[in-house]
Amino acid sequence: MSEQGVMVVISGFSGAGKGTLMKELLKRYPNYALSISCTTREPRSGEVNGREYYFITEEEFVRMIRDDELVEHACYCGCYYGTPRAYVEQKMAEGKDVLLEIEIQGALQIKEKFPETVLIFVMPPSAEELKKRLCGRGTESEAVINARLHRAVEEAQDMDRYDYLLINDNVEQCASLLHEVIQSQHFKAASQKGRIEKIRRELKSFT
Repeated sequence: MSEQGVMVVISGFSGAGKGTLMKELLKRYPNYALSISCTTREPRSGEVNGREYYFITEEEFVRMIRDDELVEHACYCGCYYGTPRAYVEQKMAEGKDVLLEIEIQGALQIKEKFPETVLIFVMPPSAEELKKRLCGRGTESEAVINARLHRAVEEAQDMDRYDYLLINDNVEQCASLLHEVIQSQHFKAASQKGRIEKIRRELKSFT
């Protein structure tokens, strides 16, 4: 397997279960690191600063953009989200596969900057199930739920720009499949340039 970690961007409609899937991966396997994003939105009930997100002001967010401290950033439903650069680069250098939960706008930014990034889009089994999950959370108003459904219509237009699409109908099964997809990336020739060069040098020594 490649020594360098893989950067994995997981996107999906709000309510598709992205966070639950990543928690399942982290619980089962030791080779993952979760990148915690910064956001200007207010914490939901039960969320802790530094665990789900770093909750910061818009002024601080603008400063991080200016100082090139973010891998990507995007605006979603009136709030800003971004990925701190230092943590991602450090964990990948340590050989960890870094998971980033990012909306489509930011995901495509990262893919443009880092072509080897794996983009995975998580979907519910149906639009009806998506609406049911959003309403079942009980943490958002009807107006916010409608805004998220409207956003999902827009996001669906870019689903085919992802490397993989996964249906999250069963968390345990979907997490296993997600793990297999990510680990397969280590065996791509493009991710093993160091090993390829080593073999080439060794072979040349025989001639």
